[in-house]
Amino acid sequence: MSVQQRAARRLKVALVQEQHQGDGAANQARILQHLEAAAAAGCQLVLLQELHQGPYFCQQECAAEFDRAESIPGPTTEGLARAAHQHGLVIVGSLFERRAAGLYHNTAVVLDADGRLAGCYRKMHIPDDPGYYEKYYFTPGDLGFRPVETVVGRLGVLVCWDQWFPEAARLMALAGAELLLYPTAIGWDPADTPQEQAHQREAWITVQRGHAIANGLPLLACNRVGFEAEASAPGGGSQFWGSSFVCGPQGELLAQAPQDAPALLMAEIDLDRSEDVRRSWPFLRDRRIDAYGDLGRRFCDSA
Repeated sequence: MSVQQRAARRLKVALVQEQHQGDGAANQARILQHLEAAAAAGCQLVLLQELHQGPYFCQQECAAEFDRAESIPGPTTEGLARAAHQHGLVIVGSLFERRAAGLYHNTAVVLDADGRLAGCYRKMHIPDDPGYYEKYYFTPGDLGFRPVETVVGRLGVLVCWDQWFPEAARLMALAGAELLLYPTAIGWDPADTPQEQAHQREAWITVQRGHAIANGLPLLACNRVGFEAEASAPGGGSQFWGSSFVCGPQGELLAQAPQDAPALLMAEIDLDRSEDVRRSWPFLRDRRIDAYGDLGRRFCDSA
């Protein structure tokens, strides 16, 4: 069937870029407002930011923060399920999962348009850097890189730090993902120079557009926004840089949110465009899978 004969599969998506409102109830109220607005605008898929229910608590190591964790299913997934069913939306959320006593994950959940929990993804790459002490809280994921099947397509859901690793995006693509989605919490140290801040933000955008290009897939990245103070360091904290965006399978920007304000970002994606792009740029065909064995090594020493 020619390109002209194929009926286009178009998907309207929304990304909820928000700032922490001070408590979980206020965050949830804002999210529900955005979900209602997205549905009214005809959106079918909504992506929320990383750990959307509360603050980004990983700026310090504090045992009391484990009280934020919840089970799956649990209050957050049940609330998202009700909203998904009410509005007929596929919703991708992000929460602090309590799997068992002493066993916690940074987990993305996918609610299908009928309110069913369609699947989960547990964050695989866990950072441990100043302001991002996630290894203290999160066990690395053990569900692999498997897309979640929904009524709008197969979603390749990854989380924040995963977005710097081309292997994660590639494995999702090889498993049949039709979209790549990244709930995110990333920002600047206020002490960084303006030049360094610009370099970091541009690198974040560029690497993800590269994943879209290398895999011939549209990509959604939803970041939080606003300043969140670090309780243990007066004057310290993170200035989350927003800039949530949607790009197509050649990395073309379809929509982008501001750096410094909340936004309900909407875009329309042509899901059939991946087929056309991959015919012109057949990266999957030309991969030298016989020569990539060293990717399973930590480092290839010259000796």
